[in-house]
Amino acid sequence: MFESKSGIFYIAGIGFFVLAFVSNALVPWLMYNDIPEKTVAELINPNLRYQFEDLARRYPEAFEAAYGKPPGGDAEHDVWWNEKCGDALRVGHKIYVGEGCWHCHSQFIRPVSNEEQRWGPVSRSAEYQNELQRPVLFGTRRVGPDLCREGGRRSNDWHAVHFFKPDSLSQESPMPEYPWFFDGSADKPNAKGLAIMTYVQWLGSWQESYPYYEAYVQSALPKPESVEADAEAAEGEEDAAEEGMAEDAEPAVETPAGDAAPADDMPASDTPAAEAAPAAETPAAEGAAPAEATPTEAPK
Repeated sequence: MFESKSGIFYIAGIGFFVLAFVSNALVPWLMYNDIPEKTVAELINPNLRYQFEDLARRYPEAFEAAYGKPPGGDAEHDVWWNEKCGDALRVGHKIYVGEGCWHCHSQFIRPVSNEEQRWGPVSRSAEYQNELQRPVLFGTRRVGPDLCREGGRRSNDWHAVHFFKPDSLSQESPMPEYPWFFDGSADKPNAKGLAIMTYVQWLGSWQESYPYYEAYVQSALPKPESVEADAEAAEGEEDAAEEGMAEDAEPAVETPAGDAAPADDMPASDTPAAEAAPAAETPAAEGAAPAEATPTEAPK
Protein backbone atom coordinates (compact mmCIF):
# COMPACT_ATOMS: atom_id res chain seq x y z
CA MET A 1 0.00 0.00 0.00
CA PHE A 2 2.70 2.45 1.03
CA GLU A 3 4.68 1.65 -2.08
CA SER A 4 1.82 2.53 -4.41
CA LYS A 5 1.04 5.99 -5.69
CA SER A 6 -2.31 6.11 -3.87
CA GLY A 7 -0.66 5.16 -0.58
CA ILE A 8 1.82 8.00 -0.89
CA PHE A 9 -0.98 10.51 -1.51
CA TYR A 10 -2.89 9.09 1.44
CA ILE A 11 0.05 9.56 3.82
CA ALA A 12 0.75 13.02 2.42
CA GLY A 13 -2.88 14.02 2.89
CA ILE A 14 -2.85 12.96 6.53
CA GLY A 15 0.44 14.77 7.05
CA PHE A 16 -0.87 18.04 5.60
CA PHE A 17 -4.02 17.76 7.70
CA VAL A 18 -1.96 17.39 10.87
CA LEU A 19 0.26 20.33 9.87
CA ALA A 20 -2.77 22.53 9.18
CA PHE A 21 -4.36 21.57 12.49
CA VAL A 22 -1.20 22.36 14.44
CA SER A 23 -0.47 25.68 12.70
CA ASN A 24 -4.03 27.01 12.54
CA ALA A 25 -5.58 25.57 15.69
CA LEU A 26 -3.11 24.31 18.25
CA VAL A 27 -0.47 27.08 17.98
CA PRO A 28 -2.98 29.99 18.16
CA TRP A 29 -4.68 28.32 21.11
CA LEU A 30 -1.36 28.03 22.94
CA MET A 31 -0.51 31.65 22.10
CA TYR A 32 -3.75 33.21 23.36
CA ASN A 33 -4.89 30.74 25.98
CA ASP A 34 -3.49 32.89 28.77
CA ILE A 35 -5.14 36.07 27.49
CA PRO A 36 -8.57 36.46 29.13
CA GLU A 37 -11.53 37.18 26.91
CA LYS A 38 -12.83 40.67 27.58
CA THR A 39 -16.45 41.18 28.51
CA VAL A 40 -18.67 43.89 27.06
CA ALA A 41 -18.30 45.91 30.25
CA GLU A 42 -14.53 45.94 29.73
CA LEU A 43 -14.92 47.16 26.14
CA ILE A 44 -16.50 50.48 27.13
CA ASN A 45 -13.99 53.26 26.51
CA PRO A 46 -14.13 57.10 26.48
CA ASN A 47 -14.45 57.26 22.69
CA LEU A 48 -17.48 54.98 22.70
CA ARG A 49 -18.97 56.76 25.70
CA TYR A 50 -18.74 60.05 23.84
CA GLN A 51 -20.66 58.62 20.87
CA PHE A 52 -23.27 57.03 23.14
CA GLU A 53 -23.85 60.26 25.05
CA ASP A 54 -24.00 62.06 21.72
CA LEU A 55 -26.95 59.84 20.81
CA ALA A 56 -28.67 60.99 24.00
CA ARG A 57 -28.12 64.63 23.03
CA ARG A 58 -29.22 64.26 19.42
CA TYR A 59 -32.25 62.05 19.99
CA PRO A 60 -33.39 62.71 23.58
CA GLU A 61 -36.93 61.35 23.21
CA ALA A 62 -35.86 58.14 21.46
CA PHE A 63 -32.98 57.65 23.89
CA GLU A 64 -35.19 58.09 26.93
CA ALA A 65 -37.76 55.66 25.52
CA ALA A 66 -35.07 53.03 24.96
CA TYR A 67 -32.82 53.44 28.00
CA GLY A 68 -34.58 55.75 30.43
CA LYS A 69 -33.84 59.33 31.44
CA PRO A 70 -30.09 60.03 31.54
CA PRO A 71 -28.96 61.08 35.01
CA GLY A 72 -26.27 63.39 33.64
CA GLY A 73 -22.61 63.17 32.78
CA ASP A 74 -21.12 63.44 36.28
CA ALA A 75 -18.58 60.94 37.49
CA GLU A 76 -21.00 59.29 39.94
CA HIS A 77 -23.27 58.40 37.03
CA ASP A 78 -20.60 56.52 35.07
CA VAL A 79 -22.04 53.23 36.23
CA TRP A 80 -25.42 54.05 34.67
CA TRP A 81 -23.92 55.25 31.38
CA ASN A 82 -21.60 52.25 31.09
CA GLU A 83 -24.40 49.83 31.84
CA LYS A 84 -26.73 51.28 29.21
CA CYS A 85 -23.90 51.55 26.71
CA GLY A 86 -23.08 47.88 27.26
CA ASP A 87 -26.72 46.93 26.72
CA ALA A 88 -26.82 48.88 23.46
CA LEU A 89 -23.56 47.29 22.34
CA ARG A 90 -24.86 43.75 22.88
CA VAL A 91 -28.13 44.43 21.07
CA GLY A 92 -26.33 46.22 18.25
CA HIS A 93 -24.00 43.26 17.74
CA LYS A 94 -26.95 40.86 17.55
CA ILE A 95 -28.70 43.11 15.03
CA TYR A 96 -25.53 43.40 12.95
CA VAL A 97 -25.18 39.62 12.81
CA GLY A 98 -28.90 39.00 12.33
CA GLU A 99 -29.25 41.48 9.48
CA GLY A 100 -26.32 39.87 7.69
CA CYS A 101 -24.26 43.06 7.57
CA TRP A 102 -21.11 40.92 7.69
CA HIS A 103 -21.96 39.45 4.28
CA CYS A 104 -20.98 42.72 2.58
CA HIS A 105 -18.73 44.36 5.20
CA SER A 106 -15.64 42.59 6.50
CA GLN A 107 -14.03 43.35 9.84
CA PHE A 108 -10.46 42.35 9.16
CA ILE A 109 -7.85 44.64 7.61
CA ARG A 110 -5.19 42.55 5.91
CA PRO A 111 -1.52 43.50 5.48
CA VAL A 112 -1.78 43.49 1.68
CA SER A 113 -2.74 45.84 -1.15
CA ASN A 114 -2.22 48.95 1.01
CA GLU A 115 -5.39 48.21 2.94
CA GLU A 116 -4.12 50.17 5.92
CA GLN A 117 -4.15 53.31 3.76
CA ARG A 118 -7.82 52.74 2.93
CA TRP A 119 -9.26 51.60 6.25
CA GLY A 120 -6.66 52.07 8.97
CA PRO A 121 -4.07 49.98 10.82
CA VAL A 122 -3.80 46.28 10.08
CA SER A 123 -5.93 44.19 12.45
CA ARG A 124 -4.21 42.58 15.43
CA SER A 125 -5.07 39.28 17.06
CA ALA A 126 -5.66 40.83 20.48
CA GLU A 127 -8.52 42.91 19.08
CA TYR A 128 -10.60 39.77 18.60
CA GLN A 129 -10.20 38.45 22.14
CA ASN A 130 -13.54 39.72 23.43
CA GLU A 131 -17.17 38.76 23.79
CA LEU A 132 -18.34 40.68 20.72
CA GLN A 133 -16.08 38.65 18.42
CA ARG A 134 -18.08 35.47 18.83
CA PRO A 135 -18.59 34.73 15.99
CA VAL A 136 -15.62 36.52 14.50
CA LEU A 137 -16.89 38.66 11.64
CA PHE A 138 -13.86 38.50 9.38
CA GLY A 139 -16.07 38.46 6.31
CA THR A 140 -15.26 37.16 2.85
CA ARG A 141 -16.72 39.86 0.59
CA ARG A 142 -16.39 43.61 0.39
CA VAL A 143 -19.42 44.89 -1.40
CA GLY A 144 -19.06 47.77 1.03
CA PRO A 145 -15.96 49.04 2.86
CA ASP A 146 -14.30 47.23 5.72
CA LEU A 147 -15.81 48.41 9.02
CA CYS A 148 -13.09 47.35 11.43
CA ARG A 149 -12.10 51.02 11.89
CA GLU A 150 -15.44 52.68 11.15
CA GLY A 151 -16.03 54.19 14.60
CA GLY A 152 -15.61 57.97 14.74
CA ARG A 153 -15.19 58.49 11.00
CA ARG A 154 -18.73 59.75 10.60
CA SER A 155 -21.28 61.32 12.91
CA ASN A 156 -24.33 59.60 14.36
CA ASP A 157 -26.54 61.77 12.15
CA TRP A 158 -24.71 60.46 9.09
CA HIS A 159 -25.23 56.85 10.15
CA ALA A 160 -28.90 57.49 10.90
CA VAL A 161 -29.53 58.84 7.40
CA HIS A 162 -27.40 56.08 5.86
CA PHE A 163 -29.36 53.31 7.57
CA PHE A 164 -32.66 54.96 6.73
CA LYS A 165 -31.93 55.70 3.06
CA PRO A 166 -28.39 54.76 1.95
CA ASP A 167 -28.58 56.10 -1.60
CA SER A 168 -29.28 59.61 -0.29
CA LEU A 169 -25.63 59.72 0.84
CA SER A 170 -24.01 57.20 -1.50
CA GLN A 171 -25.47 57.27 -4.98
CA GLU A 172 -26.25 53.86 -6.49
CA SER A 173 -25.45 52.19 -3.16
CA PRO A 174 -26.41 48.48 -3.14
CA MET A 175 -27.04 48.66 0.60
CA PRO A 176 -30.69 47.99 1.51
CA GLU A 177 -32.78 50.40 3.53
CA TYR A 178 -33.58 49.67 7.18
CA PRO A 179 -36.77 51.60 7.96
CA TRP A 180 -37.53 49.29 10.90
CA PHE A 181 -34.66 50.97 12.76
CA PHE A 182 -36.71 54.19 12.86
CA ASP A 183 -40.15 55.51 13.68
CA GLY A 184 -40.97 57.02 10.31
CA SER A 185 -37.96 59.27 9.64
CA ALA A 186 -34.19 59.35 9.94
CA ASP A 187 -34.29 61.74 12.90
CA LYS A 188 -36.42 59.32 14.95
CA PRO A 189 -34.34 56.18 15.56
CA ASN A 190 -35.88 53.54 17.80
CA ALA A 191 -34.07 51.18 20.18
CA LYS A 192 -32.75 49.09 17.28
CA GLY A 193 -31.45 52.14 15.46
CA LEU A 194 -29.67 53.48 18.54
CA ALA A 195 -28.15 50.06 19.23
CA ILE A 196 -26.80 49.46 15.72
CA MET A 197 -25.28 52.95 15.64
CA THR A 198 -23.62 52.29 19.01
CA TYR A 199 -22.13 49.06 17.67
CA VAL A 200 -20.82 50.69 14.49
CA GLN A 201 -19.26 53.54 16.49
CA TRP A 202 -17.55 50.97 18.72
CA LEU A 203 -15.63 49.41 15.83
CA GLY A 204 -12.09 50.71 16.14
CA SER A 205 -12.83 52.96 19.12
CA TRP A 206 -10.00 51.26 21.01
CA GLN A 207 -7.40 52.65 18.58
CA GLU A 208 -5.10 55.42 19.81
CA SER A 209 -5.48 57.20 16.48
CA TYR A 210 -9.29 57.34 16.85
CA PRO A 211 -10.93 58.76 14.85
CA TYR A 212 -8.20 59.75 12.33
CA TYR A 213 -7.32 56.37 10.89
CA GLU A 214 -6.27 57.66 7.49
CA ALA A 215 -2.99 59.52 6.98
CA TYR A 216 -3.55 62.94 8.55
CA VAL A 217 -1.84 65.94 7.00
CA GLN A 218 -1.98 69.17 8.97
CA SER A 219 -3.70 72.01 7.18
CA ALA A 220 -1.52 74.80 5.82
CA LEU A 221 -4.10 77.38 6.91
CA PRO A 222 -3.22 79.49 9.97
CA LYS A 223 -4.57 78.44 13.32
CA PRO A 224 -7.71 80.20 14.61
CA GLU A 225 -5.73 81.88 17.38
CA SER A 226 -3.34 83.56 14.93
CA VAL A 227 -6.22 84.60 12.68
CA GLU A 228 -8.00 86.28 15.57
CA ALA A 229 -4.79 88.02 16.65
CA ASP A 230 -4.19 89.34 13.14
CA ALA A 231 -7.79 90.56 12.90
CA GLU A 232 -7.53 92.37 16.23
CA ALA A 233 -4.25 94.01 15.18
CA ALA A 234 -5.74 95.15 11.86
CA GLU A 235 -8.80 96.52 13.64
CA GLY A 236 -6.57 98.43 16.05
CA GLU A 237 -4.65 99.98 13.16
CA GLU A 238 -7.90 101.05 11.48
CA ASP A 239 -9.16 102.67 14.68
CA ALA A 240 -5.90 104.56 15.10
CA ALA A 241 -6.03 105.77 11.49
CA GLU A 242 -9.61 106.97 11.92
CA GLU A 243 -8.71 108.86 15.09
CA GLY A 244 -5.79 110.54 13.31
CA MET A 245 -8.02 111.62 10.43
CA ALA A 246 -10.58 113.02 12.83
CA GLU A 247 -7.92 115.10 14.65
CA ASP A 248 -6.61 116.54 11.36
CA ALA A 249 -10.09 117.46 10.17
CA GLU A 250 -11.23 119.29 13.35
CA PRO A 251 -10.00 122.87 12.41
CA ALA A 252 -11.51 122.75 8.93
CA VAL A 253 -14.84 121.72 10.32
CA GLU A 254 -14.96 124.30 13.14
CA THR A 255 -14.27 127.43 10.99
CA PRO A 256 -17.32 127.36 8.67
CA ALA A 257 -19.47 125.92 11.37
CA GLY A 258 -18.81 128.95 13.58
CA ASP A 259 -19.79 131.44 10.84
CA ALA A 260 -22.83 129.55 9.72
CA ALA A 261 -24.27 128.95 13.15
CA PRO A 262 -26.16 132.35 13.42
CA ALA A 263 -27.55 131.95 9.90
CA ASP A 264 -28.98 128.61 10.80
CA ASP A 265 -30.73 130.15 13.78
CA MET A 266 -32.37 132.92 11.74
CA PRO A 267 -35.95 132.58 10.49
CA ALA A 268 -36.28 131.33 6.96
CA SER A 269 -38.39 134.40 5.93
CA ASP A 270 -35.62 136.86 6.90
CA THR A 271 -32.89 135.21 4.88
CA PRO A 272 -34.20 135.86 1.30
CA ALA A 273 -35.31 139.41 2.18
CA ALA A 274 -31.84 140.39 3.35
CA GLU A 275 -30.22 138.84 0.32
CA ALA A 276 -32.73 140.37 -2.20
CA ALA A 277 -32.24 144.04 -1.16
CA PRO A 278 -29.03 144.71 -3.10
CA ALA A 279 -30.31 142.77 -6.10
CA ALA A 280 -32.67 145.69 -7.02
CA GLU A 281 -29.65 147.99 -7.54
CA THR A 282 -28.18 145.92 -10.35
CA PRO A 283 -27.66 147.42 -13.82
CA ALA A 284 -30.50 145.36 -15.19
CA ALA A 285 -32.89 147.14 -12.82
CA GLU A 286 -31.56 150.64 -13.73
CA GLY A 287 -31.95 150.00 -17.46
CA ALA A 288 -35.55 149.05 -17.00
CA ALA A 289 -36.55 152.34 -15.23
CA PRO A 290 -37.33 154.49 -18.40
CA ALA A 291 -39.39 151.74 -19.88
CA GLU A 292 -41.70 151.91 -16.91
CA ALA A 293 -42.92 155.49 -17.92
CA THR A 294 -45.60 154.25 -20.28
CA PRO A 295 -48.45 156.50 -21.52
CA THR A 296 -50.89 154.80 -19.20
CA GLU A 297 -48.68 155.73 -16.23
CA ALA A 298 -48.19 159.46 -17.25
CA PRO A 299 -49.27 162.06 -14.67
CA LYS A 300 -52.55 163.74 -15.16
